[in-house]
Amino acid sequence: MSARAIVLAAGKGTRMKSARPKVLHALCGRPMLWWVLEALRAGGVDDVTVVTNPELDPSVAAFGARTVVQREQLGTGHAVRIALDALPPRDGTLVVAYGDMPLAGAEIFADVQAALDADAGTALALVTARMPLPSSFGRIIRSAGAAAVAKIVESKDCTPAELAVDEMNAGIYAYDEGALRDAIVRVGSDNAQGEFYLTDTVELLIAAGRRVVPVPASDYRSVLGVNDRVELANARAVLNRRLCEDHMRAGVTIVDPAAVSLEPGVAIAPDVTILPNVMLCGATRIGSETVVGPNARLTDAAIGERCEIRESVVTASEIGDDVSVGPFAHVRGHARLGAGVRIGNFVELKNTEMAEGAKAAHLSYLGDASVGERSNIGAGTITANFDGVRKNRTQVGADVRIGSNTVLVAPVDVGDGALTGAGAVVTRDVPAGERVAGVPARTIAKKSAPSP
Repeated sequence: MSARAIVLAAGKGTRMKSARPKVLHALCGRPMLWWVLEALRAGGVDDVTVVTNPELDPSVAAFGARTVVQREQLGTGHAVRIALDALPPRDGTLVVAYGDMPLAGAEIFADVQAALDADAGTALALVTARMPLPSSFGRIIRSAGAAAVAKIVESKDCTPAELAVDEMNAGIYAYDEGALRDAIVRVGSDNAQGEFYLTDTVELLIAAGRRVVPVPASDYRSVLGVNDRVELANARAVLNRRLCEDHMRAGVTIVDPAAVSLEPGVAIAPDVTILPNVMLCGATRIGSETVVGPNARLTDAAIGERCEIRESVVTASEIGDDVSVGPFAHVRGHARLGAGVRIGNFVELKNTEMAEGAKAAHLSYLGDASVGERSNIGAGTITANFDGVRKNRTQVGADVRIGSNTVLVAPVDVGDGALTGAGAVVTRDVPAGERVAGVPARTIAKKSAPSP
């Protein structure tokens, strides 16, 4: 039977100094709580209950987890008891974790579950870590044989000798659920904080003849929680480094991981090169041999193979193979660029299609437009697509030459092979092959052939 879990997330997080609940603060584009839930699920947990507070509870539904509200903050033992009261009892493993520990990976949750051997009399396996002193973490006090845990003492209740212990309670537990239910109802609040400590279940289980075993973490930094904005930034840097390393091991070149920001939904093919000061966000996908950066931001972008995206922003748009974008371009609003397109300096595209081989190399705005194959958009061209009520489309055919500083007043259709003169204001459709110029643009008369 797969394990289920209780995630403790009801704390107010006052040190964050924020109106937003602590576990909703984002790291690498995902809320803190998301990272914990993802690690639990990857570690074999299929049923999660999150203990929330009234302010947080409405937001947790989006995470696909059951919630239980802890209206009074009476300690971790109280929070777990509330959750257990809301769950039907069942045999098996129950993991307890904190919602502010985004660095704990799936392997930690898998290891602590594997250490819970009910047949050997083990009622609890808990993660421990050797940490620098001084520390506010609860101390692990081992039994005389050092193979099992005798008790956990919260730092505020420690004697001087206990404060010198550097093995800490990480706050990740795997309980035999039946044993936890028996112990949790006997947890009291006779301590410095006047709270019900979940850690008191350790002595209660031992007194009942059950074993409590430690599961040492290989690196204490993986089990650190987040309590303020400094710790949030530090944790984000660790997660971002992990994401970068995963991609680099899969064949991606990231020149300076510290200068690249990634999110977990990004897909990057082998032989992509990511230069410094790049942000890759959302569901961005990048094809092989593409170079991104420096100084680029891609969000929900689909980028083809052998592209170059320099000093530019691409949002919610599709870019074909062998496309060059930038520097200083902005492609957004479901724009679609065909193979071999060139988008250059200070060009903005919004909801615009550029067919294969089309170019807009300088200082242009193309909104709600379609540009045909091999057409060239001159510097300074804009589509005047908004009439005060609605956005109108501009259609530019294939092999069209739009002169510099042309204004295309939508709705307008410029036919295949047409040409506009520099500074033209096009207010009517231009038939295929026609040449127009002026304000408003008019047909340029064709010169008669000279007499013999």
